[in-house]
Amino acid sequence: MPQTLFTPSTKATEGHDENITPAQGMELVGEQRYRELERASIALYERAAASALEQGIILADTKFEFGIDRDGALVVGDEVLTPDSSRFWPADSYAPGSSPPSFDKQFVRDWLETQPWDKTAPGPELPDEVRDGTAARYREAFERLAERPFASYLDEMGVSRA
Repeated sequence: MPQTLFTPSTKATEGHDENITPAQGMELVGEQRYRELERASIALYERAAASALEQGIILADTKFEFGIDRDGALVVGDEVLTPDSSRFWPADSYAPGSSPPSFDKQFVRDWLETQPWDKTAPGPELPDEVRDGTAARYREAFERLAERPFASYLDEMGVSRA
């Protein structure tokens, strides 16, 4: 893309987030706060995208969830730049118009699309190969972005591995 796009949405009470127009966003939070959200989102994305690209990963898109603290300052909440909130693609296998392999939950989504499931809870149980394949993608993304083995991170955090 020639420039970073800011695409606002709101948290839906059920299902997926709902895309809104800039005018709707300004109506919800006011123009000044909306512009602050836009600037913060673009700055966070561009910094993360540049860093990821240095490691051979394209940060195709991401979402940020914001809130306001007691003093009225904008704060980022929930997950940030995870495989559940972002789409990560290996730069060496990307081609415009293609659907490259990914380091995110798209692997699970693709498998789910092949299942006879009406998308109501409960969903189908993931087979070991889908679970393990997803975990392997997440680990590879971590290792490429953090430039260290995932096992060393687990050790540092005191996480035992069974």
